[in-house]
Amino acid sequence: MVKKKIPLRKCTGCGEMKPKKELIRVVKAPDVKNDDGTVAAAGDVSLDLTGKKAGRGAYVCKNIACLVQARKARRFERAFSCKIPDDVYDTMEKELTANEQ
Repeated sequence: MVKKKIPLRKCTGCGEMKPKKELIRVVKAPDVKNDDGTVAAAGDVSLDLTGKKAGRGAYVCKNIACLVQARKARRFERAFSCKIPDDVYDTMEKELTANEQ
């Protein structure tokens, strides 16, 4: 019997490699562009609990400590190459605590 390969991803908070199903995806939606190709609006950064949203993704553990650690070290800003406002982090923390229960 052939063993199925389990995809691994790295947590941006603690830096551990874990199975993809044990992590939560944080996604930056694609930028909205005008007809001439200039960026009209930057994409939103949010938690992707389903793992199906379109955009650039980074992964974090399901505990709040890893999200706080990633926020402190600005690892999501490096992964997405953009500035992330504090209210987005606050929203992600609320969603993560609601998801834990």
